[in-house]
Amino acid sequence: MVDILRPHLDRRGQRGGQPKLTVEDQLLVVLEHWREYRTQFHIATSWGMSESAVCRLIHKVETLLMDSGKFRLPGKKQLYQNAQTWQVVAVDVTEREIERPQKNKVFRILSERYHNRYYYLMTNIL
Repeated sequence: MVDILRPHLDRRGQRGGQPKLTVEDQLLVVLEHWREYRTQFHIATSWGMSESAVCRLIHKVETLLMDSGKFRLPGKKQLYQNAQTWQVVAVDVTEREIERPQKNKVFRILSERYHNRYYYLMTNIL
């Protein structure tokens, strides 16, 4: 991957701003995004970059690797030619009612806002 990215990302000796990270570190930033799927903000703060720079770097590396042709996924036709037998697994996902404790009269009285709650509570317990 580094051999593919080095001619495009290495800016040493060229005009303009120089990148803060080497080509290997830039690739590591993109691999970290793919592997951990952290937000670009968190990756940027851990590497000392701006969030927009991380976004541009990820987009640039993805397009360079796709254009190289070495990291492209096979197309539909090639997948259908190498079709394998499918295994079907059946999972029972029927809905069941959740058992919850039933509310009794004491709990209803406690939940209602009466002025003399204590009287209602005592009469239902006794």
